[in-house]
Amino acid sequence: MIRQRLARGITRLIGYRMVGEVPESGILVGAPHTSNWDFLTMLLVMWNDGAHPRVLVKKQLFKGPLGWILRAFGGVPLDRDNASQVVSELAAEAKNGEPFRLILAAEGTRSKGEYWKSGFLRLSKETGLPITLAFFEPPTKTMGFGPTFHATDDVTADMDIVRAFFADKHGIRPKNATPPRLREEG
Repeated sequence: MIRQRLARGITRLIGYRMVGEVPESGILVGAPHTSNWDFLTMLLVMWNDGAHPRVLVKKQLFKGPLGWILRAFGGVPLDRDNASQVVSELAAEAKNGEPFRLILAAEGTRSKGEYWKSGFLRLSKETGLPITLAFFEPPTKTMGFGPTFHATDDVTADMDIVRAFFADKHGIRPKNATPPRLREEG
């Protein structure tokens, strides 16, 4: 309740409007991921409706006091060299029947890259959880959730949903955004 009030107060204070609803369970793909502020903005989006998500964060940040803070906010260390093991562990956790919300930045970096990471699609297929697209849009002062869908065997069709939604989303530093496409798309 405290987090929800805090998030709603900050959202009003900075003049943003929330759109969409937090899903009961699912994989939330936040994009564009262009700044260190993205972690906090996605927490605001989730906490606004009282949700307590898990957030994938690179394991290198879990050192010292920052590690404690990240864990307190739902951070899950991601070993990028062994990402498939983390996906398998999260899939097992997601299958326990409790509400499960995982936020991740499929771009994998705050810098412009060539491809998104496909773990969100694998995790959706492995768990049966839906994917919900989440965003923070400074130019329009909106934040929240877009479409929800289940991953299919047609990666290109799934990514077409992602591309259509994020086509007009800019993030905090638009020049750092990685266009939504996967290496698996060829």
